[in-house]
Amino acid sequence: MTQLNTPYPATAYLTGFLRQHAARLDLEVVQADAAIELFLRVFSRAGLGRVLAELTARADETDEEMPPSIASFLAHGPAYVATVDAIVRFLQGRDPNLALRIVGRELLPEGPRFAAIEQGPGAGDDDPLAWAFGGLGVADRAKHLASLYIDDIADAVRDGIAPDFELSRYGERLAASAPTFEPLRDALEGEPTIVDELLDEIARELVTTHRPDVVGLTAPFPGNVYGAFRIARAIKAISPQTRTVLGGGYVNTELRELADPRVFDYFDFVTLDDGEAPMLALIEHIRDTSRPLLRTFVRRGRGVKATVALVTDVTLHDIPLRDAGTPTYAGLALDRYLSLFEMLNPMHRLWSDGRWNKLTIAHGCYWKQCSFCDVTLDYIARYERAPADLLVDRIEALVAETGQTGFHFVDEAAPPAALEALANRLIERGVVITWWGNVRFEKAFTPELAALLARSGCVAISGGLEVASDRLLELMQKGVTVEQVARVTRAFADAGVMVHAYLMYGFPTETAQDTIDALERVRQLFAEGCLQSAFWHRFTATTHSPIGKRPELFGIKLRKAPAITFAKNDLAFDDPTGCDHDFFADGLRRAIYNYMHGLGLDADPRSWFETRGRTRTKARAKPASVPGVPTTTVAPDLVRRALRAR
Repeated sequence: MTQLNTPYPATAYLTGFLRQHAARLDLEVVQADAAIELFLRVFSRAGLGRVLAELTARADETDEEMPPSIASFLAHGPAYVATVDAIVRFLQGRDPNLALRIVGRELLPEGPRFAAIEQGPGAGDDDPLAWAFGGLGVADRAKHLASLYIDDIADAVRDGIAPDFELSRYGERLAASAPTFEPLRDALEGEPTIVDELLDEIARELVTTHRPDVVGLTAPFPGNVYGAFRIARAIKAISPQTRTVLGGGYVNTELRELADPRVFDYFDFVTLDDGEAPMLALIEHIRDTSRPLLRTFVRRGRGVKATVALVTDVTLHDIPLRDAGTPTYAGLALDRYLSLFEMLNPMHRLWSDGRWNKLTIAHGCYWKQCSFCDVTLDYIARYERAPADLLVDRIEALVAETGQTGFHFVDEAAPPAALEALANRLIERGVVITWWGNVRFEKAFTPELAALLARSGCVAISGGLEVASDRLLELMQKGVTVEQVARVTRAFADAGVMVHAYLMYGFPTETAQDTIDALERVRQLFAEGCLQSAFWHRFTATTHSPIGKRPELFGIKLRKAPAITFAKNDLAFDDPTGCDHDFFADGLRRAIYNYMHGLGLDADPRSWFETRGRTRTKARAKPASVPGVPTTTVAPDLVRRALRAR
């Protein structure tokens, strides 16, 4: 699963494209979302009944202390089983009146996830959520409580039945940069869990219903790979003649050196990069094997002599963005998706709340210079814009099909000129939508452009501030400065557009002082109202990035990698700076969490960190001396000075 509130767009893109060729090739093309179906079967009266029975049996067989998630679930098991169908219907928007019972805090069992309520800004108040919802925010308050309830159940399933179960990263550790196929294969062929059995049932039902000749599965992230292989395994068991195809972002990034023929016990073909042209070529090849394939792995031979070959024909080319067609969600039950509201931050909720049609303004990245990014790969390196009028035509078609006017533009970085053209066309043609997307915080985003985008329906943008250090931003060739980011984010904030910043720590040559300074600059941006949301990522060197290609230019040395026959992406390296980046992880996370709730903005940034073995629940205005944490911080008026200068 990726998101529970909206379908992942890959199948919608490919279905829309292939249906353009349906008459010529005599095709019938359908799509299905096994991920949302899996969620709905686990989170149902029948599914939780099975979960409760198994957890109860396991508890009876052991004297070991249970994790809090399992203990809470078992203590309230019948209540979970009795309420789950109603809560899922509520989160699907089918039963809004249930909100009145949910907010009474008597209907739902409250497990460990609810502890955050009593530790938040309203801790100790008679109504600890009043600060967020007031007296009238019944629907949102109920959605938040119901989301915590869902998370409690997911925790119990993960801790007690399926260790790799996550609502958005299921089985991630089995696939992320896995040098060999062994762990994934062992999990697939091992004793199935309840979740595995339910997914197998879904796959068998899809095959029985549609009787497909070809099934394509998209695996955009490592957390989708186990599920894709599981579905393919079930399909092959019931219909061995059905051809199975694997593609998606994970494949494009991590399987470019695929060499293990056992992968093809599950999949007949593995395609790279944009799927439109490879899938079209593959369909024609299946009908006539003399027709060429494009960027497609196949197995050659049998048994121990089997090998893997990447087959591609240089006469075949990718489909231009203007010819890719309009995505379609036909066949997907859009009313079955759930809107979750787990974090009390208006920007953060966009990822999990509400239905968003997905659309691409431009293929690839117009900047493609960031040294940490996989700029050598097709999805970033090949840049191409779609005309504004064509985009508005597609927007109108999607609104007519789905009845939804919310759009998430899924570009690597939406170009300012393309956004300006799109905004003008939306306004000129009287098309009313609500949209958000990802940008670079570059100087082209003036206050005037930000205001125009807001008038066209823009409610939020995200972008990379990364380490928030001019020295490191220059080293990573980001093409922005901290002061520039301050001015751009203020322009959006002044226009009423929420801003999320992607942050990074652990970049090559980053020192402890750099990290403290970065947190201070981020604090200033929150304090000045330039940011409403942010997230810290741990830097990872990847094989397709400039850092992975030329590590010596960044002062690091790559460690010797194991033999790769399956996935290759993350690269281990040694940084002579010697900074213990892991030391800062928890403090950075805690600081951002508080900033997003308007807390701790007057605290010294050093106060979020403690030596290992000690615990801090909130920041102090004046920190004690902490080993490993610098004793000075960056000038406190940097952001304010930049905003005055604009």
